[in-house]
Amino acid sequence: MMSEVQRRRRRRRSRRLLVIMLISLAVLSGVLLVRTALVTSRQMTVDSASPISVDAKTAASRLGQALQFRTISYQDRSSPNREAFIGLHQYLAKSFPETHRKLQRDLMNEYSLLYTWTGTEPTLPPILLLGHLDVVPVEPGTEKEWTYPAFAGTVADGHIWGRGAMDDKVAVLGPLEAVEHLLQERFAPRRTVIMAFGHDEEVGGEKGAKSIVARLAQRGVRPSLVLDEGMAILQGIVPGMSRPVASIGVAEKGYLSLELIAEGEGGHSSMPPHDTSVGILASAIHALESHPMPAHTDGPVGALFQFLGPEMPMGPRVALANLWLFDPVLRYLLDRGPSTRALIRTTFAPTMLEGSLKENVLPGKARAVVNVRVHPSDTVDETTAHVTRVINDSRVTTRPLSDIRSDPSPVSPTGSSTFSLLQRTITQQFPDAIVAPGLVLGATDSRHYQPLSDQIFRFLPIRVTAQDIARIHGVNERLAIDNYGDIIAFYIRLIRNFNE
Repeated sequence: MMSEVQRRRRRRRSRRLLVIMLISLAVLSGVLLVRTALVTSRQMTVDSASPISVDAKTAASRLGQALQFRTISYQDRSSPNREAFIGLHQYLAKSFPETHRKLQRDLMNEYSLLYTWTGTEPTLPPILLLGHLDVVPVEPGTEKEWTYPAFAGTVADGHIWGRGAMDDKVAVLGPLEAVEHLLQERFAPRRTVIMAFGHDEEVGGEKGAKSIVARLAQRGVRPSLVLDEGMAILQGIVPGMSRPVASIGVAEKGYLSLELIAEGEGGHSSMPPHDTSVGILASAIHALESHPMPAHTDGPVGALFQFLGPEMPMGPRVALANLWLFDPVLRYLLDRGPSTRALIRTTFAPTMLEGSLKENVLPGKARAVVNVRVHPSDTVDETTAHVTRVINDSRVTTRPLSDIRSDPSPVSPTGSSTFSLLQRTITQQFPDAIVAPGLVLGATDSRHYQPLSDQIFRFLPIRVTAQDIARIHGVNERLAIDNYGDIIAFYIRLIRNFNE
């Protein structure tokens, strides 16, 4: 039996251990709270800006009419609908007469448009506003699900309805409305303002954006700002944030599609071999999904946390201010949802599968396509090597599906004067929003402009909820009329602010 002396010694050791634990917890809590207190807000304080008078209803009507032109880009990259694109060009010329009278307009590769508003000090680096004229098709079979026809451009119920209202004719007519407004005010910019509208962004921008970039490079253009679509004003989407978040894309993920081909014995399905081509291919896809590339919480995502952390409730604020301790927990939580997982990883999405043409015939060859979105901390080459290593099966051949592949973009600096001016403009026009950098998960035309500038940002101030996200490329794409008025005012402020 344990003696009384031994029991006393054990109690003393237990008390000492408890004291040490309490002191350690107190010290840790103190460190966490101090580090949290030292984190200051990254939001900008601006003087109240005078409202800009915009006739949103009339502008909405013009946008609605622009949506009627079926400037569709199809996946097979068939020739554009010449009548639709030329009709849209003519409509823009008619709708914005001062812009077309006073700005230089270049037709690029038949269908893309380049506008140049020369500044009074043309040696200053210009600003470059991007948009695209093309839209995605309406998925066959969903036509009757639309409240109003997809290409009617209906203005009703407080919205502009139709394909392109959000992606991306709003980023074409919005800047044109702003320039027309400023011209009518006799505003003369100090620095040149350029608007570039490609015609094939939805299928890679190889003929539109690339031709525009080549022309601008030939002219020696080095913009102080390149602003494209990509991110928006997110309402009720960011966990822990009661206010809208105006997310500025400072980078976008790379793009790659891989074709996987597995070969096996063909023949009658009544006598299958141990390993069929379909089974081999399925195992390869399962291996890819089971062995992701490493997660990253630095780069654009780290910058996002730096801007959002100080604006969050105490619990999340403490965690984001002390990632040295909570980073594993944060990665675990982000990894649980598709949208947040895509922020921290290179993603692999099997999108196409092909096998036999008949139910009782074993295919000698099975094929899959995996669409890959490459995180800024990875490269296309590293990703391809990862795929080969993980599949590790000589019976599976892997190759790029097409020549459309791109590494992730460089990360644009949030500490630049350009970012500050953009943040200031957003805060002036949308004072209810928290401004924060972000990562664009898709691909935009802006990746083609990387040779021209390191100040590329991706932000279109459309207000979107979780329900609205499904409308982009989906059914019932629409834009609120009031929001469109704010978008036009945003572009007016942006041009003014960059010409102070």
